[in-house]
Amino acid sequence: MALNININYDNERNIWIVKPAGEVDIYTSPNLKEKLLKSLKEKETDLLIDGEKLDYIDSTGLGVLISILKKVKESKNDVILINLKSNIRKLFDITGLDKVFIIKE
Repeated sequence: MALNININYDNERNIWIVKPAGEVDIYTSPNLKEKLLKSLKEKETDLLIDGEKLDYIDSTGLGVLISILKKVKESKNDVILINLKSNIRKLFDITGLDKVFIIKE
C-alpha cells in the first residue's frame, strides 16, 4: 500500500499539521522523512501528526518519527500525535515511545 502525506502550516496555531494516509514502512518512510524535514527547514515549530488515516507503521517508520522528534527538540518544539488507531497506539505503548512523544486521545 502507498502513503499519501498532506502537510499544511496553521498560521493561527503556529504548527505544522501532518496527515499521513496509508502505511509508513520501509518503502514509504524516506518520503515521509524528506517531506517533514523540508517543512521544518521552512519553519521550525511544533509538529502535529494526525493518525486518523494512518493504517500501519513499522520500525522504519518509528525510526523516522524518532529522528524527526530529535530535530524538532533542537529548536525546543514538540511532536504531538493525535487520533492514533488502537494498533498503532499499542505499538507506541509496547516500545515505550508513548513516554517520548506527546500523544493526545
